[in-house]
Amino acid sequence: MATVASTWVSPPTRTPLIENLVSGVDRYNPNNVGILEDYLYHQIRSEEYDCLANLAILKLYQFNPDLYNPDVVINILIKALTSSPFPDFNLCLSLLDERPVKENTDEPDPLPSLLPILTTLYNLLQQCRFPAFWAMYRSDEAEALRDNYTVECVGFENTVRDVVIRAVKAAFKRIGSARLSSYLDLSGDGLTAYIEKLGWSIDAVSGVVTVPPNLDNNPQSTVVQEYIQLPQLAKVISHATLTA
Repeated sequence: MATVASTWVSPPTRTPLIENLVSGVDRYNPNNVGILEDYLYHQIRSEEYDCLANLAILKLYQFNPDLYNPDVVINILIKALTSSPFPDFNLCLSLLDERPVKENTDEPDPLPSLLPILTTLYNLLQQCRFPAFWAMYRSDEAEALRDNYTVECVGFENTVRDVVIRAVKAAFKRIGSARLSSYLDLSGDGLTAYIEKLGWSIDAVSGVVTVPPNLDNNPQSTVVQEYIQLPQLAKVISHATLTA
């Protein structure tokens, strides 16, 4: 977990330029917002992720409302959606409480309509309600989110499936293929290929998928033994006698 936290604080894909912006006082310089926004779109295209750099953008928007770009905010929330076990999505929301209203009526701000959808998707994912997540994500209500945003986010659906697999590995030793299919929104050859990619096995007759043992689904009892030398025991007995 310490390694995961360290990677969250300083991703190995972060460039020295971004490191300087995120770690120093330059993160408050509005002239650098373009660099950070370009870095966000690099994350969208490359499946990389850097929460602290994205939070720096939202902080700059707070301090400089004229810089506000709703498309950037939505993309930041999409990247944060699958950041489990870290609370990145809520961290981003905390910086949006007083977001400015876009004045150009010819281009209405898409964030107010998409934010409830994103929040619902995040909550469903956190609650491990995976079939409900996919139903919401595939719904007409979320069409604008899919067509205008997640379609551009490379590997978004597989990143969601990574969250699902972490939960399944922690909770199951065996799981029915139909149930796993509903969790992953995959079926047929797609599901079979995904299971094979994981290195898991599936019984061709029963359709039961075997999840390899790990520390969560196969806990081991630990026996703790303490060794007390006779001189130490004599001191304990002597002390107990004196205080009795």
